Amino acid sequence: MEERVLKNKNIKIAVASGKGGTGKTLLSTSLFSVLNKIYDNVYLVDCDAEEPNSGIFFNKSVINQQIVTQKVPVIDTDFCTFCGRCHDYCAYNAIFILPPAKIIKVIDELCHGCGACTVACNDNAIIEKDYELGMVTEFLLKNSSGKLIEARMKVGVMSPVNVIKDALKIAGNSGIILYDSPPGTSCPFIQTVTNADFVVLITEPTPFGLSDLKQSVETLKTMSKNYGVVINRAGLGDSKIYEYLESNNIPLLLEIPYNREIAVHYSKAEIAAEYMPDFKEKLIEMFEMIYKEYGNSSN
Repeated sequence: MEERVLKNKNIKIAVASGKGGTGKTLLSTSLFSVLNKIYDNVYLVDCDAEEPNSGIFFNKSVINQQIVTQKVPVIDTDFCTFCGRCHDYCAYNAIFILPPAKIIKVIDELCHGCGACTVACNDNAIIEKDYELGMVTEFLLKNSSGKLIEARMKVGVMSPVNVIKDALKIAGNSGIILYDSPPGTSCPFIQTVTNADFVVLITEPTPFGLSDLKQSVETLKTMSKNYGVVINRAGLGDSKIYEYLESNNIPLLLEIPYNREIAVHYSKAEIAAEYMPDFKEKLIEMFEMIYKEYGNSSN
């Protein structure tokens, strides 16, 4: 293992994109593996809770698991007058009611645990129960101080946001923390990047890649986030994405070539940077550039 050159570096970097399949996991796992051999306290948080897959690239063991729950209402029909106030207050259509038939039911999968129905009820007919949303698992990597934290939502749950939130809380704020973000620009993405010091947007030089990159950029602008772009499969497609970056003064952090060797390693759940020294060095240079501008150190 390489000698760690500096301890107590602190920065949170989110790896994100506007669409799936652009290489978020390729980049985040490669960066994690490379940095983990150089620095102490490096963490990777797999926030793609609907389909987490960062763990398949590492030899690891479970050190902790935490079930994530939220409070959902339970309606006592002995007290309920079927007035419909709870139904009217629910912004997520999680309460089904047929007053003439005296039928009322909470759809747990749609409930967001906001508590509005409890406030609305004037008959003390609502109590709450715990509803399982998913699980956060902490893994320790073999022969390493690095840690992988995986958010995994339960099948059938409508939103992974609370599971992601708990995973980020467990990761904390100390050390080098990488977030493998969910695809898209909806609530799971926003929850993931909210506390990041810097967001790396990975895309590809295709019309779809450019379209979704623009959505991500506009979302990050509204959040006043610092960001840069990595182009994966460089050499594929056209030059329009480069023109967009130049015209909008968006930094191009790295180009990952359209390379069969990378694809072969990835298909075998191998970290490509461990077999490709040039790729490894470029990842280190990218991180050091980001850290110099947006990180901090206690040393």
